[in-house]
Amino acid sequence: MSEKKKFYELTPAERLALLVAQEALSPADAGALSGENGLTEEIADHMIENVAGRFALPLGIAQHFVVNGQKVLVPMVIEEPSVVAAASNAAKIVAAAGGFRAEADDPRMIGQLQLVDVPDMDAAEQAILSRKAAILETVSDLDPILKKLGGGPLDLQVRVFPQTPVGPMLILHLILDVRDAMGANAINTALEKITPEIEQLSGGQARLRILSNLADQRLARASCRIAPDLLAMKIWSGAEVLQRILEAAAFAEVDPYRAVTHNKGIMNGIDAVVLATGNDWRAVEAGAHAWAARSGVVRPLSHWTRDAEGYLCGEIELPLAVGTVGGATRVHPGAQAALKLMQVTSSKQLVQNLASVGLAQNLAALRALSTEGIQKGHMMLHARQVAMAAGATGAQVEAVAAQMVREGAVRVDHAKEILKQ
Repeated sequence: MSEKKKFYELTPAERLALLVAQEALSPADAGALSGENGLTEEIADHMIENVAGRFALPLGIAQHFVVNGQKVLVPMVIEEPSVVAAASNAAKIVAAAGGFRAEADDPRMIGQLQLVDVPDMDAAEQAILSRKAAILETVSDLDPILKKLGGGPLDLQVRVFPQTPVGPMLILHLILDVRDAMGANAINTALEKITPEIEQLSGGQARLRILSNLADQRLARASCRIAPDLLAMKIWSGAEVLQRILEAAAFAEVDPYRAVTHNKGIMNGIDAVVLATGNDWRAVEAGAHAWAARSGVVRPLSHWTRDAEGYLCGEIELPLAVGTVGGATRVHPGAQAALKLMQVTSSKQLVQNLASVGLAQNLAALRALSTEGIQKGHMMLHARQVAMAAGATGAQVEAVAAQMVREGAVRVDHAKEILKQ
């Protein structure tokens, strides 16, 4: 990105200036990311309750991503060192192999309406389904803007649970195309609207009316195909690295203890982008891990194989319920700037990028873990945090961190000893 220095060699101010010069960001957007004209106390006070301040986290930019032929700068908000660098390094490898291919389902969300004390489950189900078209039309008329954009209700489903700890339940599923929104408000409003008629039709009493974060009708997928030579490292051939990646991936396939950590690494990348864009990372986390455990055992969200030509093939699939409109996404200046930086124009495009970031993060982790180990690249970055925790400032940070890594003792007490010297 710079003829004189690599992007990571620039200062934060120089990085922002470069992005403005290349028109990846406007000056106002750069100010939002730097904090100069970002989240104000007034905005924060209207976002949540009992506001007493604002809490900042680092925002880094992962580079080298190519998704469906388009170059993408990826904003990532995260406190953990090495995540941004790892994603960038893996993306560079994949870019040399042609980039990521990604796709996403239509943005369909599920709303659930719980009914109890239903006198006749079969009769209630028949009565509700007989009115399906009229009920869906009621929901469609509720949000004319969503309808104009091509979204709206798609289906109404009835699920019967004859035995629960508190008795039988009838659960209604409302399927809604929410377009570029995450969809929680649209779903919840629609459920509230149809509740009186559903109670009348079923003879039961409504309890919960809420969306489901298991957005299994809103899946995103990404894939890549990499020649072995692109995976080579200093003392390992590409073929050997490829084999080691497959062995590491197989570990996650058979062992849930490893699969959980495997998936956590994937979510390192995805969550960081979700947070940067003002979306609900907790909802994304809940849905992803539920999807990983849908067979009854936690399985990896990604899968790696070797094809007939000897190439490494990676793929990932997971539910991703995020939006580009509404909520904090449209209120937080930094989130708006992050979306502009990515040049996303729809929620579908955003989730395709997210899936690609998750797969890149996974590739980086598997490659490092199966060869030199995760600590070599991570420890120097971690050592900087330890040095600062010990009181190092300015040029001291790099000097203290480097000495701790050389001596193999990255600890706060050792950093304090070095500072005394």
